[in-house]
Amino acid sequence: MNEGVSAPLALDADSMEARQQFLAMLPRDQHALADQRLALAGNDLIDALTALYGHTEGFSSWLSTLFAQLGRQASLRPAELVALDMEREKQPDWFVRQRMLGYSAYVDRFGGDLRGVAGRIGHLQALGVDYLHLLPFLRARSGDSDGGFAVASFEEVEPALGSMDDLQALARALRTAGISLCSDLVLNHVADEHAWARAAIAGDPAMRAFFHVFPDRTLPDAYESTVGQVFPQTAPGNFTRVPGLGWTWTTFYPYQWDLNYAHPPVFAAMATALLGLANRGVEVFRLDSAPFLWKRLGTACVNEPEVHLLLAALRACTRLVAPGVLLKAEAIMPTTEVTRYFGRGALSGRECHLAYHTGLMAAAWAGLAEGSAQLPQQVIADTPANPPCTGWITYVRCHDDIVWNVLREQVESSGSVFRERIGAAADFLEGRTPGSFARGAAFQSSGPGAAVHGSNGMTASLVGLPDDPLATPDPAALRRFALLHALALWVGAVPLLYMGDELGQANNAASADAGLIAWDGRWLQRPALSLAALEALAAGKGVPAATFATLRALTAARRDPRWPAGHGAGVVEQPGKTLLVLHRGDDARAVFHFGEAPLDLDLEALGMGHGWSDAWASGAPAAAADDNTRRLAPWGALWRMRD
Repeated sequence: MNEGVSAPLALDADSMEARQQFLAMLPRDQHALADQRLALAGNDLIDALTALYGHTEGFSSWLSTLFAQLGRQASLRPAELVALDMEREKQPDWFVRQRMLGYSAYVDRFGGDLRGVAGRIGHLQALGVDYLHLLPFLRARSGDSDGGFAVASFEEVEPALGSMDDLQALARALRTAGISLCSDLVLNHVADEHAWARAAIAGDPAMRAFFHVFPDRTLPDAYESTVGQVFPQTAPGNFTRVPGLGWTWTTFYPYQWDLNYAHPPVFAAMATALLGLANRGVEVFRLDSAPFLWKRLGTACVNEPEVHLLLAALRACTRLVAPGVLLKAEAIMPTTEVTRYFGRGALSGRECHLAYHTGLMAAAWAGLAEGSAQLPQQVIADTPANPPCTGWITYVRCHDDIVWNVLREQVESSGSVFRERIGAAADFLEGRTPGSFARGAAFQSSGPGAAVHGSNGMTASLVGLPDDPLATPDPAALRRFALLHALALWVGAVPLLYMGDELGQANNAASADAGLIAWDGRWLQRPALSLAALEALAAGKGVPAATFATLRALTAARRDPRWPAGHGAGVVEQPGKTLLVLHRGDDARAVFHFGEAPLDLDLEALGMGHGWSDAWASGAPAAAADDNTRRLAPWGALWRMRD
């Protein structure tokens, strides 16, 4: 097991009882399949839970109850999802081999409600999407809710967005269209309006134990001495005084109460919430704020060994009940830390199937600002090989800011001063550098000379595309747009597009959202899907037609039969500041030019000349059959594959 965690205890009798409780909840005709899954995942689950909770009073009884709850969820799994599970069990790397393309959106901003999202399935299919991540749609607290991440119920949809029946119908419609539905599961906290929190305030000791509550500031102050701050401006500190309860741990916002995973019933409740949604048809779960789940005095309370045991236990729960389901880690930290969420040592390949490559996203934007490929190359070179049946989520933009701290390791190891170098990149993207093409904004940063936290903005605004959807896009800006997306699609197992990027939508300028943007600058990249842009796309005009065609061409190239889906991206050493050369196995290579001047390529010298052909190109005119020299335009990119 992980370093710092005790080895599992020998609980043979308890293990047998737990297994029997699981089987007792299932009809006899399902026992053979259940026995197979218990043989594969049962021991993993018991080992992880024993390491976490084996020392707690009543552990054996709790373990049996948990297995009974899991068996109950297995008995409720719809037949169509059981069939999907069995199909995916035969090819556990299905999500890598299918060359998936993801899309991320807010329900209300994309389709109005869940039924409206179903009406957009044709749009997703035209783009080539087969994985849809809908940002939080469960019932949130009233008023401020951190964009829906302050969940008030795991069993209800936000009323304005629909119902659980609507969710189930949407999942089925997406599945019929070949699209897997991804949902957020907020692991670290619940809203102060959640039933657990309200019961705690009302004096229920069982529910009070679900949270970290202290009678005074003594322990909170001791924790604060080593714990960082997620939102230093809008939500400073990590504890909130709750009348009638005490000082409550609130890592993110005062209305989001951290759950106490040292208390076994918390794990059981969250596993049940996940599996309940899986039985509604959710196929992928983004495990929000996963690194924060375990608290230990004297540490940063991030990435503790128990976090990985918790995730391994959740993974084992899905392997028992819903093995077609994928788990995706949301761990916004340096790449070498994120790779831990695939599992290390005894847990290798037993935690999350997917994780966000936040380091590559931030490095690509820094590279664009610097006119240099050095940081993207360094991040990719520093990325360890994944365990089998795991892969990276890569992306250009998302609903959150560009978090710069994930690059600190690479910047400082190269001899640069982080504040100076990344501060300059942020200044460029936020439009403060003379001649900058970008129109972004700072996030949680006080201004010149302050610590650099993050930058906001839609892709189109950051690469210099015009605000007016009917305007003719600047070819250079369109190449910058293509460059970043081509890199994400080349590297990732599941590249993820962000809603509106396919239409080249600019920063959110809606007057109705001005207050939201003023309070939380991340709303700058949360505009509603533009009807005007959709009309321009339908008419084949302006920015939307150009950006949509670019992404569609990239998707088609990625699904070329020659594409080596099972290989991760590796760096091909290439002298020169602006050129990044990558390979996927022996038969696919790509070049990405981050410079603002044309660049001549010797394809033969790059190992992709004679016997190779273009799969996709931007700013690289097609060469004659016998011509191995190519000129890349500024911010050009080229994919080639062996014939």
